[in-house]
Amino acid sequence: MAEVGEIIEGCRLPVLRRNQDNEDEWPLAEILSVKDISGRKLFYVHYIDFNKRLDEWVTHERLDLKKIQFPKKEAKTPTKNGLPGSRPGSPEREVKRKVEVVSPATPVPSETAPASVFPQNGAARRAVAAQPGRKRKSNCLGTDEDSQDSSDGIPSAPRMTGSLVSDRSHDDIVTRMKNIECIELGRHRLKPWYFSPYPQELTTLPVLYLCEFCLKYGRSLKCLQRHLTKCDLRHPPGNEIYRKGTISFFEIDGRKNKEKESTEDYNVACILTLPPYQRRGYGKLLIEFSYELSKVEGKTGTPEKPLSDLGLLSYRSYWSQTILEILMGLKSESGERPQITINEISEITSIKKEDVISTLQYLNLINYYKGQYILTLSEDIVDGHERAMLKRLLRIDSKCLHFTPKDWSKRGKW
Repeated sequence: MAEVGEIIEGCRLPVLRRNQDNEDEWPLAEILSVKDISGRKLFYVHYIDFNKRLDEWVTHERLDLKKIQFPKKEAKTPTKNGLPGSRPGSPEREVKRKVEVVSPATPVPSETAPASVFPQNGAARRAVAAQPGRKRKSNCLGTDEDSQDSSDGIPSAPRMTGSLVSDRSHDDIVTRMKNIECIELGRHRLKPWYFSPYPQELTTLPVLYLCEFCLKYGRSLKCLQRHLTKCDLRHPPGNEIYRKGTISFFEIDGRKNKEKESTEDYNVACILTLPPYQRRGYGKLLIEFSYELSKVEGKTGTPEKPLSDLGLLSYRSYWSQTILEILMGLKSESGERPQITINEISEITSIKKEDVISTLQYLNLINYYKGQYILTLSEDIVDGHERAMLKRLLRIDSKCLHFTPKDWSKRGKW
């Protein structure tokens, strides 16, 4: 068994932690940093295959030293000019990208082929049929809050938590470690999940104080109070385009705050729900609002990709619920099964056709039957969807939206 003094950066070993069910588990973790405080060693660990938000400082009592894996030694490799060079073998210096390739069990259906109702297991459940067509470009999707519960009647993804958009920053030691202990935002105190690029002198403070209106930071409560006497911002920048009850949305000028137009048909770049307000339905509300804007613009949209793990979960959940609402609302005519096409689903929902197809494949609804591709809704899927919709209390009311799409042909005047 290794000694505590032998533990260095790059070592991997099981670390004791409590899971969401309040049970002890020993997942494999990597040591990212070691520090000594008053003669007591602390180890910053990253749990392998878990999101970085779970990274934490632990004491040696939580480490399983019997199963420690030391980092590999650096291997010498030739460089372009033939001189020997070194290639880091330590795990913490290797930038790894985890890509999930999902192969459809059946060919992709045509976007314009009609669909029809088909019962399954003797139950009078709705289904959709479609003909095979062109291949679509495969997407590597990598998704907040609503996505953590699997009550949508759809298969649940591995338990991982994090931000909405995939982290593309360089994976060095500095940015892999949380550097802020705690922030005070309004009446809440929060523990940050990730690295934040604040000045180095602020990272040693026990609490960092942020203005809840403009997000300006201060090193003490006195600094914050002095700032609040000068700060006159009481709502997000821009014009209010939606208000219902206590919920408002504001439109900002993309020229000042983000790209003005997306060439990839992105209708949202990033979604954030602060921790005190998570798991209340705000994530799906933001997603639904982005598609309401796309409907007003008369086009389909998609989120910026690749998505993070939680981004994928949130969007899959929204796409599934929205598409299932359409399919379950189909009515038969003249005793025949009702029909609908992928294009029609996309036009009704403003969800991009590729996302409609990938969602149907993810739900495993596509089946081949008597020469055509059938999308069959099982009883479990329908029941799970109905239960999920009962919990989805926050919805966008299109009547409360006051939004005028921009005329991109006049962009030169802006």
